[in-house]
Amino acid sequence: MAAVRRGCAEMGIEVRVHETTGPGDATRAARRSEGMDAVFALGGDGTVAEVAEALAGTGVALGILPSGTGNLVARALGIPTSPLLALRCLADGGRRAVDLARVVDGPRVGRRTVFAAGAGVDATMVADASGAMKRRLGVFTYFVTASRAVLAERPFTVRARVDGKEVTCDASIALVANFGAVLGGLIHLGPDIVPDDGLLDLCVLSPRGLRDAMGIAWRLVRNDFRPHPRMSFMKGRSIELATEPIRPLQSDGDSAGETPVHFVVEPAALVVLVPAR
Repeated sequence: MAAVRRGCAEMGIEVRVHETTGPGDATRAARRSEGMDAVFALGGDGTVAEVAEALAGTGVALGILPSGTGNLVARALGIPTSPLLALRCLADGGRRAVDLARVVDGPRVGRRTVFAAGAGVDATMVADASGAMKRRLGVFTYFVTASRAVLAERPFTVRARVDGKEVTCDASIALVANFGAVLGGLIHLGPDIVPDDGLLDLCVLSPRGLRDAMGIAWRLVRNDFRPHPRMSFMKGRSIELATEPIRPLQSDGDSAGETPVHFVVEPAALVVLVPAR
């Protein structure tokens, strides 16, 4: 991780480099970057989320240099997956304010999510994706573990409250999403999900078996969100999510406790560097 400040007198650039050694290090280092114009996170979505935690509400820009497995946030923002190319693009690019999802009740109160958090297949997938598999297969790790998770995951009951409106349904995956485009737009998680509309999106999918899951996946690939009995979507500023039985949670690709959990949106809380259009 590197923090950058442009010199006012000589128009030079001051760079501070921090090497992280464990969970939470990126957040702590980013909080020590007062007076900097930007903080660059070299890593995956987990590292990005940790730096975003520190920069939320500060106006200091986050630059993403992807070197993880999925790099979902970087891909959604159109940032090249080569760290060197990303640095070149971001140096000549612009800034964009995006929303964040913050936990106000449940595990790890105060934690922020950049891309998405959820319970079900996605959390099982995160738990099953070992470091060795990620190094060997890269992003295809998630396709392998997702297939296993669909077969192994037992449907559970979701009880959600979105801006006070309650909904109960069966599910295999329940996501609170801030970004909608996955892998550069190859897949969309739901209809019209954008990270700067001041809203969070609840996406509930309930495939029964691999064949049903493949049919839903094909709809996600085609961005086809016509009414479907196994797909449900809602938007709101506040999303409370409970499950029966209690299910593990993931947030931005990392384990994040268990349900129940309550998220609220933080509009335009994070400034990110983006490539020039």
